Amino acid sequence: MDAAKLREKVYIGYGKAAKRIGFSAQQYRADSAFDPLQAVVLQTLPASFTTNFTYSAPNKYGQATWLGVFDGREFVPGDFLVSPEDGIFFVAAMQTTLPIYCVQTNRTIKVLRTSQAPGGGGVQGYGGTTAANEVAIMSGWPASILQGTKGEKSSVNLPADAKTPWYAILFPNFGDIVLRTSDIITDDIGRRYIISSAELTEMGWRITAMQALV
Repeated sequence: MDAAKLREKVYIGYGKAAKRIGFSAQQYRADSAFDPLQAVVLQTLPASFTTNFTYSAPNKYGQATWLGVFDGREFVPGDFLVSPEDGIFFVAAMQTTLPIYCVQTNRTIKVLRTSQAPGGGGVQGYGGTTAANEVAIMSGWPASILQGTKGEKSSVNLPADAKTPWYAILFPNFGDIVLRTSDIITDDIGRRYIISSAELTEMGWRITAMQALV
């Protein structure tokens, strides 16, 4: 038996287990950089999510990753699973014969990039970031946004000043879109983040971002 056949049998086994312990979920695959959950539903199947295969430990604060138990034969990394009971997950990795690695999302995001007007002579208007020159390059993407481990002090540093919070943001990559430092992310509850670093991994984007308080 080769690795491909073994993986297929493993996924069939996951599917059989999910029929007994999982809830119904819908599979989506983005067909554009905008509103991936508006794409055609690829299939509806039972799915379960756990921290270990003995179902003996709950998830913890600050942990977005889960092991997915479902028939993964028709999945690729970056696909979404939407379950009314469990929430929205994306498949981060499907390494041969290993568990399906999933990320639970808690926000819906838009990624914005400033479009600078060409320079010219004479007196120029303000050339910084404004709502008028921000262009959406991704929108409607489920993402995990969790509190980071540090904060940024205000340059004024008054006694009552609170630190500006940092966040860790995970979501799938799409096509040839490459995120940059200083790109802007907004979420569905009105928060705004400035990307400090953007790492494209085999499991999608891993972003460090500072919340913009104004």
